Amino acid sequence: MSIKTDMSGLNKLTKNLEELGKQDSIAVGDVMTDEFISRYSSYSSLDELVDASGFVVNTPEDFKAIPDEEWEAFIVSNTNFSSWKEMQLKSHEEFLHKKIMKGL
Repeated sequence: MSIKTDMSGLNKLTKNLEELGKQDSIAVGDVMTDEFISRYSSYSSLDELVDASGFVVNTPEDFKAIPDEEWEAFIVSNTNFSSWKEMQLKSHEEFLHKKIMKGL
């Protein structure tokens, strides 16, 4: 008597992890999606959130130039997070979960 095992889920998980491992970088917009921003703030997109901060951000350098303390205070006051770091960690966690579990 033989037992058949369905390995399709494990195979899909392996494929998802391999695809994720091939990514050299991840765009901020891919991690902090509109869905993420609207779930954890009163804004509907990352662009709207940044615009509301009052800082002019047209390039990555513009974003890096924002004083850390001011950005931190804005995030704490305008999102459900107690810090910018917490917001980043949660967005990465949700991004990775979605990528890993894709199709499962």
